[in-house]
Amino acid sequence: MGLPSWRRAKHHLPMRHTQLPRILQRIYAAIALLLFMAVFGTLGFYSVADEQATWSDALHMTLITITTVGYGEIIPLNNLGERLFAGLIALTGFGTVTFLFTSLATFFLESDFDYSLRRRRMEKAIKKLKGHYILCGFGRVGRNVAHELVTTGREFVAIDSDEEQFEAQREHFPHLLHLHGDATDDDLLLAADIADAAGVFAVTGDDSRNLMIILTARQLNPKVRVVARCHELRNAQKMRKAGADTVISPDFTGGMRIASSMIRPHVVTFLDEMLRSEHKVRLEEVPIAEHHSLRTVGEIKQRCPSCVILSIRTGPDFIFNPADAMILHPGHTLIAMVPPQGRDELLAALS
Repeated sequence: MGLPSWRRAKHHLPMRHTQLPRILQRIYAAIALLLFMAVFGTLGFYSVADEQATWSDALHMTLITITTVGYGEIIPLNNLGERLFAGLIALTGFGTVTFLFTSLATFFLESDFDYSLRRRRMEKAIKKLKGHYILCGFGRVGRNVAHELVTTGREFVAIDSDEEQFEAQREHFPHLLHLHGDATDDDLLLAADIADAAGVFAVTGDDSRNLMIILTARQLNPKVRVVARCHELRNAQKMRKAGADTVISPDFTGGMRIASSMIRPHVVTFLDEMLRSEHKVRLEEVPIAEHHSLRTVGEIKQRCPSCVILSIRTGPDFIFNPADAMILHPGHTLIAMVPPQGRDELLAALS
C-alpha cells in the first residue's frame, strides 16, 4: 500500500491557527505553580512541626496534602490556623495538579485533532489541482526547483521520503504542498493527482530511484512531461528510454557553466538574472491552442508590451526573431522573455 491520502497540504492554503503554543504556556504555568506550592507547603509544615520533624517529613506532608492521598498526618495539626493552612495547600495543590493533567491531555488531543483537521482540508484541496507539477525529491536540487516554481506562480506537490526536509523548510515554503513517502509508489503519485499534472520532476539523489519514478509516472500518465536528474551520464540514455522527456546531469551542466563563466561571462550573468532574480525577466513558452485567437506577432507585442518575442517553434524548427506579420497557429509554441508574472499577461494577449 502507498501512503494514505491524508498526508497532504494545499499550496496557498492558509494554515489552521493552532492552540498548541497557548496550551504549552498553561502547562509550564501549572508546573511552576505546583513547584511553588511544594516549596511553600514544605516551609509551612516545617514551621508548625515539632522539633522531631525533618524537612523530609514536611515535604512528605506537603505531597500527600496536595494529592489528597491521605496516608495520615506525619506532622500533627493542632489548631485552626494550621488546619486552614493544610486545607489551602490541599485545595490549591489539587486544583493545580488537575489543571496540569487536563492541559497535558488537551495538548495530546489537540495535536492529533489539529493534524487530522489539516489532513482532511488538504485531501479536499489537492483534488482541485489542475496542471500542477509533482516534485519528486526535496533535497538541495528539489528546493531550487521549488523556489523557481513558487517565483513563477506555479502550483506543485513535493514528495520526499524524509519528512524532516519539509519541516526544516517550512519557513521558506510556508504553504508547501507535500507528501511524505517513496515517489516510486503508484499510490503516492496518484495521491498527488498525477492524472491532472502538467509535469513530473524526478530529482532525487539516486539515479535508480529517478529511473523508477520515470517508469511509474509514464505508466500512470503517458502524456505527462517528465524531467529527470542524472548523476552518471551513462544512465542518461536509460532514463530517456524509460520515458524521460529531458535528462539533466548537474555535474555535466555545472562543468559547462564553469567554462561559460570564463569565456562568456556577460551571457552567464544575463542568464543568472533570468534564473535568480524574482523581479526581473524570465524565459517562458506558451503553446498556441485551438481556443486562442489567431494573432500576428505584432499584435501580441502591442497587447503585451513587456513581452519580448524571441522565437516561435513550428514542429522541429525554431523561427528566431519572427516578423511582426507572422501569424500564430495552433501547434506553434511561443517563446518570449517576460517578467516573472508576465506569463499571465502573455496568455491574456492570446485570448
